[in-house]
Order: sequence, then C-alpha cells, then structure tokens
Amino acid sequence: MRSIILTAVFIHALSCKAFSQQASSEVITIPVVVHVIFNNSGQNISDAQVLSQIEVLNYDYNKKNMDASNVPDAFKSAAGDARIAFKLATVDPMGIPTTGIIRKSTSSIAFSTDDKIKSSLTGGDDAWNRNQYLNLWVGNITGGILGYASTPGCAAAKDGVVLRYNVFGTTSNVQPPFNKGRTATHEIGHWLGLRHIWGDSPCGDDKIDDTPPQSGPTRGCPSGVISTCSAGTGGNMYMNFMDFTDDACMSMFTNGQVAKMHELFAGDGARYTLLSSDKAFGSNNIVVVPPVSGDIMVYPNPAVNELKVSLGVDGNITEKQLIIYNHLGQVALQVNITRKQMSIDLSGLKAGIYFISCGGKAKKFMKMN
Repeated sequence: MRSIILTAVFIHALSCKAFSQQASSEVITIPVVVHVIFNNSGQNISDAQVLSQIEVLNYDYNKKNMDASNVPDAFKSAAGDARIAFKLATVDPMGIPTTGIIRKSTSSIAFSTDDKIKSSLTGGDDAWNRNQYLNLWVGNITGGILGYASTPGCAAAKDGVVLRYNVFGTTSNVQPPFNKGRTATHEIGHWLGLRHIWGDSPCGDDKIDDTPPQSGPTRGCPSGVISTCSAGTGGNMYMNFMDFTDDACMSMFTNGQVAKMHELFAGDGARYTLLSSDKAFGSNNIVVVPPVSGDIMVYPNPAVNELKVSLGVDGNITEKQLIIYNHLGQVALQVNITRKQMSIDLSGLKAGIYFISCGGKAKKFMKMN
C-alpha cells in the first residue's frame, strides 16, 4: 500500500518462499482491464490518462524509464529488468472485443480499503477472471491512501490493484508529487509479491538480498547518501519503486526483486495461469502460418498432451533433431525429425514453460495439465 500518511505502517502477508530458479529472459505479457469507477466527470478519467499509465508500467518494468540513469553508481549493478509487459485487454471474459477500459458510474462518493470498489453490489465493478487478467480499479480513494494491492493467493473476487484517480498516469488530471504513474508501479509490485523495501518494520527484512535495510519509508525527494540500519556504503535505496519516495525520485527494481516477481510465474506460482492468457491478443482461434525457411511454428499453445510442429527446415530433415528445453535450459525431450509437419507427445512432461529448438531457431510454448 502506498499512502501519504506519515505514521502508518502496513503489513503485507506475502510469500517468503526462497527463489532458486533462474528467471526467464522472455518477456511476460499481462492482459490488463481498467475499471474506472466515477461519481462525477472529474473522476471519469480519459482513455489518454489510462494509456499514459500503461506506458509508464511498460517503461518501469522493462528498465526503459529515462530516469533509470539516475540510479546511483553504488546500485547500478543491482538494478534489474523485470521483463514484464502490460497490455490492455482486447477480449473480455465472454470473448467479446473490448478496449480493456470499463467505465461505471457510481452513487458512492468515495471508497476506502474495504474492497467495496471491487463489487457491483457495493457501488464498484466486479473483477474479471484473475487467471486471465490483471484487474486495476481506479476511483476516488480516501483516507490518505494513494492505492493498495491484493497479495498473491487472495480471494479471486478481490484480486487486483486499487488506485486513486488523480495519481493514475501522467496527464494533466494527476497531481504532483504523485504525477509520474509510480503509484501503479509500486502497487503492482505488491501484486507481484514484493514487500516494502524496509520490510514493514524498523530495519525490517523485505526478503530480498540486494535491497539494503532501512529504518522505514522515505518521504519526499532526497539526494545523496542517507544511511540507516547499517545500509552499507551506498546507503538507503530510496530510489527503489517499493519505497514511498515521490514519483520523480523512484527509478529502479533490483535483480532480487525481479527474481521474486518471476517466482510467481513458476508452475506452482500464484500468477502462473496468466502466462497462457491470450486476452490482450485477440480470440482463441488458432491460425497456422506456414513457416519461412529455417523457422518453427508450434500449436496449440498452450498444449496439453500433444504439440503440433511445422518446420521450414532446408536440406535433409532426417539428419536433424527437435530439442525441447525446460525454463532452466535443461534438455527435457529430444525427437528425431521425420517430416516437416509432426506431432510430439508431451504427456511425459510436467506443466511449465518450455522452448523447442531446431537448427538455431527456437519457439516458446507452455505445457498444461
């Protein structure tokens, strides 16, 4: 939770499971639905404001934010690229085309942290299937709260992030010092399993090895080395997205935080099912395009027990092999190529992310149970 209340301490019950798997270099794409809940025209934010927030998220979670260059030298090696993309949904849960922006007028003047904004019965809007979408609710949130997030493993109807309408995005409707879209970056970090950088207690533990300890949240926009709790030569990492610093002074996640977020997309992770969501790409219809020379086409994706492969290989195909690697780069299956269109039995593989390779070309696919 991100707030402007100076004395508040918020505890997030997040998983503390150690992450020992190497994070994938692939970009994870998350379909997003934005529920705009408004009581007056000022709260009914524009499409442009929504799009500006999506742009910020894609910069921040892919280390493409311009202010990434402001990370102090002491922390540059720790700064990580989360490789997570956010796209507005193009298909709703019924399969109907959508802009990914839902607008709903409400008689409720304001909402708090009681999740009423997440239900149509209490003046808000119901969540879309959390296995296929990230739900963002935007409305008039009171009590000094800029936003709050559900934790991984919460009830499906409450899964998502709530944000105040005037800190969402970067258009003229937002108010400084929270006008750079970083409240959403921060809260989605919680939704992806991250704690506040101070571990929600004085000199606490956020369960991330490369974030130095600090005594509590940072306010405003500091500069220079500020050291508390034996933070080390670099001092406090107050430019981290999981601190409470003003938007203009946040600029990084760490490699450890990236690994923690990617843990949720492992086979037993709370966000694993989002990997197979196609709700930001179109319908579920499969269109198979003949591969160009040297290319590989696989379908259906995700697959259950059988994967069809179409190859654009040249030369003697019987001298080649298809090799399937798991997400750790280990060989999971090898198959001799007998023809350019083949079916591969996947029944012996565990559910997860795999890569199929032939002749230097590779395709990613998902195996489902």
